[in-house]
This record gives sequence, C-alpha cells and structure tokens, in this order.
Amino acid sequence: MKNLSFHSPLQNPQPSTTTPLNPETGQGGEEKEELEKARCEWDFNLSAVICSSDAGATPSDAIGVVEFDQNDSFLATGGIARKIRIYSLEKSLESCENVETGVKFLDHAAACEFYICTPAKLSSIKWKPGSGSRVIGSADYDGVVMEYDLEKRVPVFERDEHGGRRVWSMDYSHWDPTIGASGSDDGTMQMWDPRCDGGKCLAVVQPNRVARSPVCCVEFNPFGGTLVAVGCADRRIYGYDVRNLENPVLLLDGHQQAVTYTKFLDSRTVVSSAVDGCLMMWDTEDRRPIRTYRGHVNSRRFVGLSVWRSGGLLSCGSENNQVFVYDKRWGEPIWVRGFEQGGQPRREPGFVSGVCWRQAGDERCMLVAGGSDGVLQVFEGERKSCS
Repeated sequence: MKNLSFHSPLQNPQPSTTTPLNPETGQGGEEKEELEKARCEWDFNLSAVICSSDAGATPSDAIGVVEFDQNDSFLATGGIARKIRIYSLEKSLESCENVETGVKFLDHAAACEFYICTPAKLSSIKWKPGSGSRVIGSADYDGVVMEYDLEKRVPVFERDEHGGRRVWSMDYSHWDPTIGASGSDDGTMQMWDPRCDGGKCLAVVQPNRVARSPVCCVEFNPFGGTLVAVGCADRRIYGYDVRNLENPVLLLDGHQQAVTYTKFLDSRTVVSSAVDGCLMMWDTEDRRPIRTYRGHVNSRRFVGLSVWRSGGLLSCGSENNQVFVYDKRWGEPIWVRGFEQGGQPRREPGFVSGVCWRQAGDERCMLVAGGSDGVLQVFEGERKSCS
C-alpha cells in the first residue's frame, strides 16, 4: 500500500506566497465562500465490480494507481501485486449491466485483456503520449523507471538514477519529442529523455534545497504549456518552466501536510491533494488558492486524485473506504459512495487507493476506482435533466 513512510518536518520554512489559511475556516487568499449550496447535477451508478476469485483479500492485492489511455479505450492498473493489468473498455468496462442488480461482477482474470509482471511494487504508471497506446511507463518502490511495449509485452526502457530510493511519481510531457520526469524519496525531480539508452538526464531539480524533502508527485501541463508542477512532502507545490529549471517560477503554499498529487484542470488551474484531508484548487497565474475541498479522510495514505476536465468534476479516494466526487464550484462533496467488497471477506479496514475519470463525453461520464483490497469498481454517471 502506498503509505507516507517518510518524516518531513519543515526546516527553515520560507514565507508563504499566498494569504495564510484561517485555522477555523480553512479559507485564506481564496474566493469568498459560496452562498449557493453544493448540489449534485449527476446520477451516478455502480456498473461493474472487478475482483479476484481467490478467497479473501490480502494487502498484496492493493491497487495503487488507475490510468486511462489518451484515447479512453484502455485502462491500466498497477500496485503492490507487481503487475500492470490492461483492460479494454469495450470488452470489460462499458455497458456492464446485470438484469437483476444492474451491476456486473467480474473476475480480474476474465476481465483483464492481459498483464505484465514487473520486478517491483508499482507506485505510478503513465501511458506514453504519441505511442498509440502501445507504450506505458512505470515507476516503482526500488527507484526504477521502466517502459513496456504492450504489443510485444516486454520492457523496452529502464532507468535507475534515483539511488534506489522509491520513485513516487512519473509523467510524460505532451509535446514532441516526449520527455519524462520522475519524483523520488531522494528529494529530486529528474527530467530525462526516453529516446536515449538509460534515459539521458536532462536536468535534476531539488525543490527544497534545505531539507531535501521527498518529491511525491510530478505533473506536466497536459495542454502543451511549459509548466511542470512538483508536489513535495514539505507541504508545497513548486512550478518550474521546463525551458529553465534553475529556479521555480511559482510556489504554492497552503496545505498543512505533504502534497501527494497535482492535476491540471485547465492550462492555468491546478488541483492538489495532501494528507491534510484537503483538495485545493489553484490559479497558477495569480499564484493563489481558489477553493478548498473537504469531506474525505486522508491523513497518511495515497488515496488517488483525478479531474474530469470537461465536466468540472474532481474525485479522490478516502481512508474510510469511500469514493468522493466534488464539483469544482463547491467545497463540499456532491456524491459519496462506499466501496463494495466484491463478495470477499475483509481482513482489515480498507481504503480507496486510486481513481481515474474517463475524459471523453460531456453529458455522460465514467469513474473507475481501485481499492486496497484489489477490487476495481466502475461508476457511470449521466447529467440530470433540467426538468
């Protein structure tokens, strides 16, 4: 399971670039609290549960990351089981309806198109842009970044430059030629060229030069901009212009604990998650927080974060084994769903450990969530009629 196992005290903290948060309201430097009450404009339903037929869930089944490809045709999962599983939406996830319950229960072996065994536990996977969903990258607990050719089902690239320290996150740029970046427990974000044997290092960035704080997440601007967002255990988000990585071009300071995820909602808006139990939305041009989202439970684990850009919805997991959906307009959740156990007895309290929105569509949506027990659940949503 992806637990935060490092110790990350703030040493010589720098002045915040935003208005300090009010400890009572959690607001500060943000827009005024909305007078309009949060409402759910969507009907969400569970459509499929995919689990193992083995009797009983074990920690080794935990799903740590869920990712749709760029065409929204395939889904990949990774985690403690040391496998990258590939699912086809057309065959496994779409229109999964049982006449009696409306939910289809599937076994991983039947639903999965194929899987690739990996040498270590996985903390991050990303589909490589421009590869036609043929290449997927991974980062693991042993500090290694790899790429796999999914047609040949073999590794085609390996990079081990983080000194054996766990790589929490990796990502690819969205321009040609594609470059990669990885963030690690060693306190660095490294940028590299996957076309070169061994991944020639293009730059090494240490966001916190005093405390050498672990880098928990790395996210390139998927809209083609030059900004890369780096979230660290020192509670801050550092923004770098990839054309000049010597110093960050922005610093976002507002979370109270380690930042675990950053996601671009649009070209100038970033959503972040931290183990302070909050999501925050930021304006990267004004360098200020726009809104804080509360409701889920998150104090020690990676629980996933995903944004549905066209629908303006955010989703994350929770340590109380629930899936949360927020509308970007309101700080309270608009939909919460407890995780099904897939018919298996639970040996210990579970939690939702990974989520991912399918980006296609405007009036219909799909959210896939993975749990610490290895269960994968598919939720489908439809916008409510105005009448």
